[in-house]
Amino acid sequence: MAVTVRIPTTLRPMAGGNSQVQVEGATLSEVIANLDAAHPGFRDRLLDESGALRKFVNIFVSDDDVRYLDGLNTAVPAGETVSIIPAVAGG
Repeated sequence: MAVTVRIPTTLRPMAGGNSQVQVEGATLSEVIANLDAAHPGFRDRLLDESGALRKFVNIFVSDDDVRYLDGLNTAVPAGETVSIIPAVAGG
């Protein structure tokens, strides 16, 4: 069950410069694990020491923020798009 993961500009060097990659996974947790296996370093950038999503990273499955769904247990149907969006702060 391949899904497309959209990679933000700041993380593209870890994905070989690609703006999108295909990985397997039925849940967001599996997608992140497989993304990290294929492109090491993503887990540390997306998850904190306890394994929870970092506060400054937003992840969407389709157009839905996973924080308002089931978090890392959010289902990711085959063919779906997962978007990683770094939080922007400033004035």
